Amino acid sequence: MRQMARYGFILMVICVVASGLLAAVNALTKEKIVAQARAEEEDSLREVLPGALRFEAVNSADQLLYYKGYDKQGRLVGVAFKASGKGYSSQIETMAGMSLNGVITAIKVVSHNETPGLGSRVAEPEFAALFANRNVGQLGQVQAITGATISSRAVINAVQRRAEEVRGLLNDAK
Repeated sequence: MRQMARYGFILMVICVVASGLLAAVNALTKEKIVAQARAEEEDSLREVLPGALRFEAVNSADQLLYYKGYDKQGRLVGVAFKASGKGYSSQIETMAGMSLNGVITAIKVVSHNETPGLGSRVAEPEFAALFANRNVGQLGQVQAITGATISSRAVINAVQRRAEEVRGLLNDAK
């Protein structure tokens, strides 16, 4: 009995030390992780809305609605927004750009955990190119990837649904 209590105490000390080290590493790297995430988001915004040099977030309460993109003269050139849909094995997060007349400029899959070789093909440039220069109403005509129908339909439906929402918000703001 005494030996079991001793082993329990040793295990507790190991857990406390490991937790302390993990907390210290987290505290040291937290700012760098946040800065890296911000830089990746900025790169995604520039990729999906190439005519914009400056972005302004539009929020409602605590929720990000979309980003307004401005050119070097300060003119609004379009909006960018995040869209999320349930794929075959994970949530697929997408960033999309849209001109003011409702044409998708580009999309980029920001994160996913889909099956390598099949569902992960939604992140390939060939699939993203299918969205470029399509009106919001034409997004349903984008062809799904063979063998990855669920994942590609998740991206298509999420972008279309979110684009319609953002277009409605822009019309309401006018």
